[in-house]
Amino acid sequence: MKFFHLSDLHIGLKLIGRDLAADQEYILNEIVRKAGERRPDAVVIAGDIYDRAVPSAEAVDMFDRFITALAGAVPEAAIMVISGNHDSPARINLMRELLTSRRVYMIGHPPVREDEYIEKVTLTDAYGEVHFYLLPFVRPSMVRLITGYDDNGNSLTYDEAVRRLIAREKIDTAERNVLVSHQFYLPAGKEADEIERMDSEIRTVGNIDEVGADILQPFDYAALGHIHKPMSVGSNEYRYCGTPLACSFSEAGQEKGIIEVEIGPKGSVRTEVIPLIPLRQVRIVSGTLSEVLMKACDDYITVELENEAGNEQGRSLTETGDPSEIYDRIREAFPNLLEIRRKDVRGASYDRGATNAEAVPDPVSLCTAFLNDLDDTELSILTDVINSVMGGSRDETA
Repeated sequence: MKFFHLSDLHIGLKLIGRDLAADQEYILNEIVRKAGERRPDAVVIAGDIYDRAVPSAEAVDMFDRFITALAGAVPEAAIMVISGNHDSPARINLMRELLTSRRVYMIGHPPVREDEYIEKVTLTDAYGEVHFYLLPFVRPSMVRLITGYDDNGNSLTYDEAVRRLIAREKIDTAERNVLVSHQFYLPAGKEADEIERMDSEIRTVGNIDEVGADILQPFDYAALGHIHKPMSVGSNEYRYCGTPLACSFSEAGQEKGIIEVEIGPKGSVRTEVIPLIPLRQVRIVSGTLSEVLMKACDDYITVELENEAGNEQGRSLTETGDPSEIYDRIREAFPNLLEIRRKDVRGASYDRGATNAEAVPDPVSLCTAFLNDLDDTELSILTDVINSVMGGSRDETA
C-alpha cells in the first residue's frame, strides 16, 4: 500500500506581510499533479490546514479547490485530514459524516467522551488490512473527561494525556498500523531544546507540550505534523514531513517535499521524499551593497546588508549614500524583497582582536512587523514615508 504524507499547509499564511496565496495555490497544484502521477492509495494530511483558527474566505476556497482537485486526480484514494494546533477543530469537523461517505475523512476533534475512540480508517491491500489511527491535536483539557487527572488531582501533562488516549485503543500489533498525529514528539534521550524549531512554529513556554516518542512503538509508521522542518523522530518510520512551502526565513534553503510511504508485508516500510519546487524560493542574501545587487532574482528575499570600505575616515558607502536610493536599487534588483537587515561589519584590528558584527533591523521591517498584514499598496506607501523621513533626517544632520 502506498500513501502520501503531508502536513502543515498553513493556507492563508503571510510572510512578513506578503500574501502567499499564489505560491500556496501553485504548490497545492503541484501536490495534485504528483498524486496523479504516482497514484497513491491514500493521502494523509497531519494537521495545520490553515494558518489561523478563523481562516479567510479565500483560504477556505483554496482548500476546497485543493481537496476537490485531489479527489479528482486519485478518485480511488482515501483522503484523511486531521486538525492541528492552528486549526479550529469544529471547522475541520464540518460535514464529517457526509465526507466520510466519499472517502474523505476530516477529523477535527479527538475523542472527548467515554464512548468515543480515536477515528480508525481501515484500508486493504494484497497483504491484508492497514489501520490508520487519526488523532487530531490534543490539549489535556480537551480530553479530561476520559483521561482524568493525575494521582494528586492535577491536570495531566500533554505526554500523559496522549499516552492514556492511545492506551484505550485495541491495537493489534500483529497487523499493520499507522498513526496520523499533530504533536511535539520528542525522541528518547533528547532534550526539547536540542530539537531545531522554525520561527513559524508556535512553541509553548517550557516545552510543556512535548510527548515522548516511545509512545509510537505500536505503529509501523507515524505520519506526524507540527514541526516545520523535515525530520525523523528516533526512527525513520516516525517522520515529520515538514511544510510543503517555507513559512519563514528560518526555513530558507530547506528541501521541501511529500513523503511517499509504501507499506509491504508486516515489518516492511519504504519511504521516499518527492521534491516540491516552489514558485519562488525563500532566500537570505548577504553581502555589501555591490555584492548583493549582483545576486538579483525574483525570489522572496531578506537582504543582510554589510558595510563596504568607503573614504579615508572609514565611513561606509551605505552610511554616506542616500537611504532612499539604496532601498530603491535593492528593490529594483529584488522585486519580491521582504526586508533589509543592516549589518555593521568592522574590520579586525590588533588592539580589538576580533570582528564585531551587529545586525540592526531596518525601519521598514520593524514597522511591517508591528502593523502586520499590510497589502502591497500599504507597504509601498509606508516605504515611501520612511524613506522620505530618513532622507530628511540625514539632510538635517549632514
